[in-house]
Amino acid sequence: MMGSMSTPDAAPGGPSGQDLGRPPTIYDVARVAGVSHQTVSRFLKGDSGIRPKNHERVTQALNALGYRPNLTARSLATRQAHRVAVLIQALDQLGPARILQGVILEARAAGYLLDIVTVDATDRAALDEAIRAVTSQHIAGIVTLASSDEMTDAFTRAEFRVPVLIHTETEDSVVGAPEHLRGLHAIVDHLVGLGHRRFFHIGGPPSWVASRNREHAYLAALERHGLTSLGTAHGDWSAPSGYSAAQTIPREAGVTAVVCANDQMAIGAMRALTVVGRRIPLDVSVTGIDDIPEAAYVQPPLTTVRLAFEQQGRRAFRRLLAQLGGAQELTEDPPAQLVVRASTGAAPLG
Repeated sequence: MMGSMSTPDAAPGGPSGQDLGRPPTIYDVARVAGVSHQTVSRFLKGDSGIRPKNHERVTQALNALGYRPNLTARSLATRQAHRVAVLIQALDQLGPARILQGVILEARAAGYLLDIVTVDATDRAALDEAIRAVTSQHIAGIVTLASSDEMTDAFTRAEFRVPVLIHTETEDSVVGAPEHLRGLHAIVDHLVGLGHRRFFHIGGPPSWVASRNREHAYLAALERHGLTSLGTAHGDWSAPSGYSAAQTIPREAGVTAVVCANDQMAIGAMRALTVVGRRIPLDVSVTGIDDIPEAAYVQPPLTTVRLAFEQQGRRAFRRLLAQLGGAQELTEDPPAQLVVRASTGAAPLG
């Protein structure tokens, strides 16, 4: 006579993790609960489609075994609560890199893991694919560090299924402007105070909002003093592009002050001006923005504006946390600080 089949392992109350002599796995949980390991995996990921009976059996089996996911397993199970994706371009540029560092520090403090994805804004197909790949993952939210028009456009058109924070500048000039724009006003005020009246600007890429904003702020600052710019040349934020841009400054215009949109281009511009025999700051003053570590050590040391990039990144992540339901205090960015060094001096006479 065939006896009735019994499945002692299929009901809660089976062996504990201690009885197993090792930490229990999802396979142990599945065996004790009498379900597939796929069902246990779905349970741990928060799948609400599990049948109530199986949901209860898995819950009891987890308790009976003392199952405790490790960090990796927990991130797989609850990525929506513990992982955030960051999309960023131009990681080789100082500003974006330092903003990202602030995001990383704030995410770490809040207990989140980051998936950092670098993208090429000039390749629209690859950019769209990166967005699709990120949005298909189990994540809590997305921070996009958009520097160019291409990035901003792609992010604003994309359909995100999770909260997203698009960190970018808006078109602005004076009122309520970001700190680096107020810093540009401080630079122009400083140079005007030294007697300069003939200005030239070296801007960043026109497709970058920050570049356009800095040029607008430069022009607005000159206008406050009743002055006009003698021209603008654009670079790509690099020192070589600043060198090339400075070569376009018309010698006959008598420019005595060159205001650059970042420090790297300013360093390139100083080299170009020196090569053609213009002494800095006796013949021409040069300024930058950002206060990169090298700014204090070039010859002559560069007058610039110190910006709180890291704080921008921290605030960006806090804004995402606010969308995720966490009340976050959004402190103001520290004011931009004019750092006067030897690359600026009194305007030459005559």
